[in-house]
Amino acid sequence: MTASKALKGKVAVVLGAAGHNNMGQVIARYMADAGARVLVAGRHAGELERFAATIEGSWALCDITNRQQVNELFAATIERYGKVDIAVNATGWGLLKPFLETTEDELNRMQDLQFKGPFMFMQAAVNAMQQGGSIIQISSATAFIMFENHAAYMGTKAGTDHVVRCVANEFGERGIRANSISPGLTDTPMTAEASQVPGLFDAFLKGYPLGRIGTSDDIAAAAVWLASDECFMTGQNLQVNGGLTLRSNPLQSEINAAVERAAQAQG
Repeated sequence: MTASKALKGKVAVVLGAAGHNNMGQVIARYMADAGARVLVAGRHAGELERFAATIEGSWALCDITNRQQVNELFAATIERYGKVDIAVNATGWGLLKPFLETTEDELNRMQDLQFKGPFMFMQAAVNAMQQGGSIIQISSATAFIMFENHAAYMGTKAGTDHVVRCVANEFGERGIRANSISPGLTDTPMTAEASQVPGLFDAFLKGYPLGRIGTSDDIAAAAVWLASDECFMTGQNLQVNGGLTLRSNPLQSEINAAVERAAQAQG
């Protein structure tokens, strides 16, 4: 955890923090530790309320695919704290589906959650940031490098990265910075089941020059810097993934082989 108070006096909104110890919660905790007053949001009231109490923050229900709820999220933050300085979107859906098998319903859901929703989130953030601020979008290394059976996810993340650039270009004169962060495979509650499959995470390690899978703490530390006044960066995508984009993700055949070897070794 950071001991710095780089965000003292700032107000942060973190959407996508309704999962126990997920990336959104870790980012929110880091920001609170750095001195920010934090409002966390998502779709599960019980977990949001529990978590908000641990960081002495507040919470609100918000579905990013609903424009009214997104606008109300920022209005509620201003009503409670008087302003918005930092807006983080950590929502996402890790759809793994072969290209030819991806349905129209899945495409619509992915577009709503990972393109239209973030677009509306950034619109609301810009409208709320009357004195400048920092918008942070959680993207993915796979918006830049390949990963099989991930096309809808990758395409929407890449599209949203370009919207981030547009926001940075258009609203920089108002003191608003917009950047995205691209994790690789990250050890989070969302990947907890996969991490228990012998050999699976090992198949990815050769793609990481720094020699380990990333963590939510890695992403949260970068988010605090992007949110701070020390950051003179906008319109950029930070590849916080241990150098993965210098190399590549494994092919599905390589993953299958690694899992099979691990199973044989255990058997």
